[in-house]
Amino acid sequence: MNIIFTSKKIIPVIVLLSAILFSNKTIAQKKDSTAVADSILQKQIEQQLAAPSNEPPAQPAPQVTRSGISANPDIGVVADFRASYISQGKKNFDAYLDETEVSFQSVVDPYIRADFFVSFGRDPVTHQYGVSVEEGYLTTLSLPAKLQLKVGKFREAVGKINPVHPHALPFIDLPNAYVNYFGNDEGLNDEGASLSWLLPTNKFYQELIFQATSGANQSPTFYRGDNNRFIYLAHLKNVFTMSENATLEFGLTGITGPNDSSMNTNIAAADLTYKWKPVQFNTYKSVTWQSEFFFANANYSGNTSSNSFGLYSFLEDQLNKRWFLTARYDYAQKPYDRSIVEQAFSLTAGWLATEFQKIEFEDKQTFVNVREAYNQFWLRWIFVIGTHGAHQY
Repeated sequence: MNIIFTSKKIIPVIVLLSAILFSNKTIAQKKDSTAVADSILQKQIEQQLAAPSNEPPAQPAPQVTRSGISANPDIGVVADFRASYISQGKKNFDAYLDETEVSFQSVVDPYIRADFFVSFGRDPVTHQYGVSVEEGYLTTLSLPAKLQLKVGKFREAVGKINPVHPHALPFIDLPNAYVNYFGNDEGLNDEGASLSWLLPTNKFYQELIFQATSGANQSPTFYRGDNNRFIYLAHLKNVFTMSENATLEFGLTGITGPNDSSMNTNIAAADLTYKWKPVQFNTYKSVTWQSEFFFANANYSGNTSSNSFGLYSFLEDQLNKRWFLTARYDYAQKPYDRSIVEQAFSLTAGWLATEFQKIEFEDKQTFVNVREAYNQFWLRWIFVIGTHGAHQY
């Protein structure tokens, strides 16, 4: 039997065959896409089953795009408002903005970073506000042999208090011994260079720091004058891990430099810090015990010299998530006359609303063997806006 296709019959047949082929292709594509979806779902389920039960399932890695280093530094502002009372003198009450600190911090390139802190501070005597560079330095990031160089104006590595900005301390006033040797304003803070070396010890953390500064800023102990003599400092820091909840730090510092008699003053200092912060309750409980000891030998004209000693010790207890209580004892001999002795007891209560705001209350009783005792009270309100980096451990 012969089948003859005419043009009128061929066209419908072609259309029918095309429809069948298209439908089969579509079904195959649907099967392929379904298979891919099933494969992805299966991988996600396998990842969830493989992850520990107490951890959330792994999330897909975000898409990262490459971009150049931002030209804008991290900028932050810290304001320190205070109200005070002192039991002696005619002016007993005061309220003032003690300092506004503006920070500019950024990585310059893969080799150095820059940190600048500009202070709008209030002079405690004239009560006038002035602008100064509290710190401004460059720090290397890629020196060999675990070395790091810092150049500029910086707070020197004397124990635990001097390297820290005052608003980060757990009390409002500074210890008497520290004030007698380094002043009540910026402390030992000067222009120069600092070289630190992270020692290759495996059992504990150990860092050695050498610093040389110009001595341009006056302090109760050091004064450069019209000469080429500098202030030299060496500090050894040792941190031991006692347990997963506690660390112990021990430091030694030696300083030598010219005084206002064109002779030398030498200071030896030691610091000891114990910190307990349980891993299970680290947000709600912590204890810090910190002490520093200072011994100074000041040489004057001829064979005249003066030795003096001072210390402070405080215990800080974190009562709960936001409340901290700090008790401190001060003992200080006057550097120019060790027969004048100051002793003080202070108690500070601090409330940390957030990491950007804290309010502190401090009461201090001071006893001096050559005059009547007196009492001081402070209220301090600190707040931060913008970016503010973490302080030293």
